[in-house]
Amino acid sequence: MVLLLLEALGAGLLLVLIVWWTMFSGRKGGEPPAAPVKDQREDK
Repeated sequence: MVLLLLEALGAGLLLVLIVWWTMFSGRKGGEPPAAPVKDQREDK
């Protein structure tokens, strides 16, 4: 029983570490600025 709890704890810790790594390993300056959105309507 203790072995199952340790395995579950290890799997949960691994999941948390993977999520942490993917959240904070992005670009150094963050996301690039978004391009200006052009209006789809045609002004006539």
